[in-house]
Amino acid sequence: MCICYLYASLLALVSISAKARWSRMAARHLNILLIIILGIYCYRDLFPLATFTRSPLDLKEGWIIWAKILVLTATAVVIPLVVPREYVPVDPRNPMATPNPEQTASLISLIVYAFLDPIIFLAYRIPHLSHDQLPPLADYDDAKFIKMKSFPHIDTFAGGKGRHLFFGLMRVFRREYCILVCMIILQVAFSFASPVGMNRLLHYLESGGEDAFIRPWVWVLWLFLGPLLGSISFQWYIYIATHTLVQAECIITQLVFEHALRIRVKAETPSSSPPSSSSASVSSTPDTVSIADQESSGSDLETAHSVGGTESETLRASSSSVKSGTSSKGKAKSIKDESDGSKNSSASNLVGKINNLVTTDLGNITDARSFLLVPLYIPLQITLCIWFLYVVLGWSAFVGLGVILLLFPVPGYVAKRIASVQSARLKKTDARVQTVTETMNVLRMIKLFGWESKINTRVADKRDEELLPDSCRYHDGYLFHLTIIMKQDLNASKLHMVFYYINQSMTGKVSLDRVNDFLHNTELLDSFSEKDVVDFLPEDPASSDLIGFRDATFVWSDDVAESLTPSKQHFSLRIEGELIFKTGRINLIVGPTGSGKTSLLMALLGEMHFTPPGPNSWFNLPRKNGIAYAAQESWVQNETIRENILFGAPFDEERYKKVLNQCCLERDLTLFEAGDQTEVGEKGLTLSGGQKARVTLARAIYSQAQTILLDDVLAALDVHTAKWIVDKCFSGDLIQGRTILLVTHNVAMAEPIADFVVSLGLDGGITSQGSITEALAKNRKLAMELSREHHALRKTEEEVDSPPADDSKDGKLIVAEEIEEGHISWAALKLYLAGLGGNHPVLFFLTFALGLILTEFVNTIQTWYLGYLASQYEKHPASEVAIFYYLSVYAALLLTSVIIYCSAYVVYIFGTIRASRSVHKQLIESVLGTTLRWLDTTPTSRVITRCTQDIRAVDGPISENLWWLSEMTTSMLIKFGAVVILTPVFLGPGIFVAFMGGWCGKIYMASQLSVKREMSNAKAPVLGHFGAAMSGLTSIRAYGAQVSFIEESLNRINRYTRAARTFYNLNRWVCVRIDAMGGLFSAALAGYLVYFQSQSASNTGFSLNMAVGFSGMILWWVRVLNNFEVLGNSIASLERIHGYVKIEQEPKPTTDGVPPAYWPASGELRVEDLSARYSPDGPKVLHNISFSIQAGQRVGVVGRTGSGKSSLTLSLLRCIFTDGEVYYDGVRTDTINLDALRSNITIIPQIPELLSGTLRQNLDPFDQYDDATLNDALRAAGLFSLQSEMEEGRITLDSSVSSGGGNLSVGQRQILALARAIVRGSKLLILDEDYKTDSVIQSSLRNELNSDVTVITVAHRLQTIMDADKIVEFDSPKALLQVEGGKLRALVDESGDKAALYAMAEKI
Repeated sequence: MCICYLYASLLALVSISAKARWSRMAARHLNILLIIILGIYCYRDLFPLATFTRSPLDLKEGWIIWAKILVLTATAVVIPLVVPREYVPVDPRNPMATPNPEQTASLISLIVYAFLDPIIFLAYRIPHLSHDQLPPLADYDDAKFIKMKSFPHIDTFAGGKGRHLFFGLMRVFRREYCILVCMIILQVAFSFASPVGMNRLLHYLESGGEDAFIRPWVWVLWLFLGPLLGSISFQWYIYIATHTLVQAECIITQLVFEHALRIRVKAETPSSSPPSSSSASVSSTPDTVSIADQESSGSDLETAHSVGGTESETLRASSSSVKSGTSSKGKAKSIKDESDGSKNSSASNLVGKINNLVTTDLGNITDARSFLLVPLYIPLQITLCIWFLYVVLGWSAFVGLGVILLLFPVPGYVAKRIASVQSARLKKTDARVQTVTETMNVLRMIKLFGWESKINTRVADKRDEELLPDSCRYHDGYLFHLTIIMKQDLNASKLHMVFYYINQSMTGKVSLDRVNDFLHNTELLDSFSEKDVVDFLPEDPASSDLIGFRDATFVWSDDVAESLTPSKQHFSLRIEGELIFKTGRINLIVGPTGSGKTSLLMALLGEMHFTPPGPNSWFNLPRKNGIAYAAQESWVQNETIRENILFGAPFDEERYKKVLNQCCLERDLTLFEAGDQTEVGEKGLTLSGGQKARVTLARAIYSQAQTILLDDVLAALDVHTAKWIVDKCFSGDLIQGRTILLVTHNVAMAEPIADFVVSLGLDGGITSQGSITEALAKNRKLAMELSREHHALRKTEEEVDSPPADDSKDGKLIVAEEIEEGHISWAALKLYLAGLGGNHPVLFFLTFALGLILTEFVNTIQTWYLGYLASQYEKHPASEVAIFYYLSVYAALLLTSVIIYCSAYVVYIFGTIRASRSVHKQLIESVLGTTLRWLDTTPTSRVITRCTQDIRAVDGPISENLWWLSEMTTSMLIKFGAVVILTPVFLGPGIFVAFMGGWCGKIYMASQLSVKREMSNAKAPVLGHFGAAMSGLTSIRAYGAQVSFIEESLNRINRYTRAARTFYNLNRWVCVRIDAMGGLFSAALAGYLVYFQSQSASNTGFSLNMAVGFSGMILWWVRVLNNFEVLGNSIASLERIHGYVKIEQEPKPTTDGVPPAYWPASGELRVEDLSARYSPDGPKVLHNISFSIQAGQRVGVVGRTGSGKSSLTLSLLRCIFTDGEVYYDGVRTDTINLDALRSNITIIPQIPELLSGTLRQNLDPFDQYDDATLNDALRAAGLFSLQSEMEEGRITLDSSVSSGGGNLSVGQRQILALARAIVRGSKLLILDEDYKTDSVIQSSLRNELNSDVTVITVAHRLQTIMDADKIVEFDSPKALLQVEGGKLRALVDESGDKAALYAMAEKI
């Protein structure tokens, strides 16, 4: 021993004098050595004290031996446990200023989670714990570090091997899962502490202490220490598992987000084939490409469109294996594709599916984190159970084992059923989420058309389809195991775990497969999906700076089926010969609607699939000097106007002011109280269409990009503003020397600034190119169109007002998400309980409660009866015991328990399905019935989160936790009652332990509720950022802004992770403490029964059994109550749903508001003193307007952007707050139900919105009209005339339309919106804003509408309304042109088409 002590001294010296690394190593070695020495002394001198027959071996040393043991205990155990650990940063170059407490906590603090004490007691003292008060994020939980650690194993673009996501995650978390295996083994071993202790105590009582070796106080102490050590190991298991869970959430969310930045943006239309579990399908992901490769030069992807927007070029040439006239990407690639299996071209529900991947599927995957319990914990537990029973009962234990083996196939069968049902349910969930997502995205249109009730019915039908397999899942997962509980009780509980964890694991596997399928089988851009590309560059070395094409063909997908247009024809953009745009100049791209103008820009950006017809084919867009892009449908972020313009670029005040002036935004900013600090809202809802277009343009102009691609930015602007943009912006100094590619229909307006013009035909080919003169000479149709174009000159006397002085307005629009304080509100809980009870709540809850009480009572009788049966062998010889009688009684008790339990559970299952349906219905009805103002201030992502993540909580955790809470409460009370009946003296201690457990739970839940709400509210911004990025994917890639969006995603994930880690750790804090109190209660009862009371062994065993059950249930009761209130998005989700059920509502339909059957008989409209505002206390946007319109008249409304034209249309539909009176066909509109009013007025909004489905379903969503009527409407709207020159198939009623109409050009969408209005046959038609296909639409309005239809046209282009009956400056056009100083006359006189406009007015 002297040598050991000398060696220990040397180690101690090294630990305080050496460098940090060697010091830590020496300290660990010293601790191990001292623990070994202490163990030796414990065996020699302490263990004998716990026996009846042995004595300490070193008693001759006297008090010195006890001093040695004390000193060793202090140095080997106490000091290492209580000394704080040194903070070791994961990145020594960037340590944290304030590390997370768990990184420096001592070992004992980690074991009992004492490092959480400050946050828990702080939360107990204050009403709500804010996010800033949470512990800082540990650096090993930082999303950047997690990404750096994990992506090389799971992301093929970061060096991953392309294997299944599961194996990649196991590689990342291999250390964590090794620890989990060890903790499972320890937990299983310690779970037998109580049974072994009870067995030894009962044996001691039965034998009177004869032949006893271990003293009974040891087993009493063991009843306390065993469960406590088991609890510590189990809580450490959950601590590691939840840490892994949070990191896995971070990894999968970021992985899906970054992969979504690579997918091809194409129209996704419903497929007639049943959707598979895969998403849209397509190409195999390369497994040799890394982000580092993309940023380097000299590789095959040197010129690829990089994810980070690096200084590479979008340059593509054909590979050497391409044969002329084919569209193959190469022989090697083709072989690889074939080996990957056939491609599935179904793109059904893709939007809903991607949403589900990061909500429902991610939740299922993390719920399955404990899959190790199935192959490890359960077999190990059953093995030890059989061994323990064999020791107690002998060979009878093998009968139970035989039953288990016979039933072994049952879990596999149930798992298969669960997997199939879960897969079907998730598909139904995808369909519902897709419907809900699409509904929320077009909710304004739904309200304007008065479709709320019909859409509500459609969503309800989808919900019913989803809940049908859900009921099967409940039956398969739970009722099945109830039918086999008629075995020994210990084994039945194991089978219960088998079914529960198999259910969780199979559900997680299905979801993990779906995520994996998305990662490996979605179509990517060519720059990510092509490998082994040999670039054939043009011979001219200077051509790498050219912008253009040579002999290039592009389609929207490399999957043939996905390349189809709605008419099932193959659209391809074909450039024969060379098309080279002029650098440093303005290039126009013109052509009719549907000719592929936008596709030309997409092809340059690499968004389309390049199919080179020959070895000399190529296309090129240099990126080294930057690309800027303004989309056809303006994309803005939910930020301030300034942040949208800067788009991450440094703020240059002089340049910024020039951009505002040249993009005609100065006057618009004066209309907002906060100026350019005004939040634009989700999808830019605070801005008009023209304002959004100019903000998008300003973003492109402000950027330093050398090449700017503008997709019809003039279309949404009035003639004055468009002229200003052409004169001031496109001719200004900020454009000089930059290459502009401008898609436009306003050829005449853009003609003076154009240096090069490209004209496209309906066949997707180039009809002419060259200077404007050359293009007009080659293309007579373009010349004729140019001659018909009208453009107005900006009035010289109208100057933009200077902006007012800066004030303190913050410009906030989006309301911060509400965070409840305190415990769950009764109103939110009542929402669910009312759904459970349905129409007969008393009968439901009475059946439910009686079933649970009777079940637990019979189970308690069973336990007592087993002891009673055993006692018969003490009182009578074995031959006199009527064993079959006693077993029959026991079997009858067991069967009775099963029948009652099954009956109660079946009743509960139907109640939960009824509640799920009811809560979802109320949520959807409330959102559909809310006001436009509420929609303006609430992000769609928040609403979608309620309908996905929170509804998932209602479907799963809430119902499960409520059942467990009810069952456990009943069981705990009955067990405690049994203990008190047999041992009345423990009434006081039992109540005290329950009180202490409740107090612990109370202070714990105060912090847990706050943290859970912060965690839930931190999740929505992650999803919101994901949705915003998806909607602007093309713009993000064009600007090369992927890196900044990835950084923002990581920051939002960090905010969520910070709350989530604290949330899960808080659970561990309460578990250890309540387990300790429960173990103390059991040990105290055991000591009392052994030393202070004389009872039979059977009654003592029964009391101990009930006491152990009761003490163990205290923890689980608090845990389940916590689960029910906060964990798993349960009641927190219900609170948020309840908050949305109570949002402000528009007036509901009443019987008094039903208009007469004949109404409206005409389109007569009379307005008297109409004023309008967007909120009850907001400023007026319309001021005392009065006018009258006769039936059948066509009225034009003109005015500058922001003058209130669109507000007038909203006020006529009662979408905003109004004063005054509006009479429609003689009836006051404020006396009519809103659905009746809006269904009899048709508005074609600024941005036409379409639903996914067929063209027929868009024109007639509710199957009210026949095909003849629908075809007549399409013909009247001008669709057939527009495609009359097309050689291939035409767009028909059966053509597919993607979500939002993404597979149609904007012009085609506008025509379909007009056709939908014609189908409705309203007497009043409101046309809001001009359209690019203006001549087609105006022709339809002039010639195809019935003479009694009143048309109000909100227009910006004079030719749109010059043949109107009246114009607001209110009179006929002819009369207004005769008014000296009149506004209309001034506009016409300064127009370049003055004579033609006067002629149009004279003809009326």
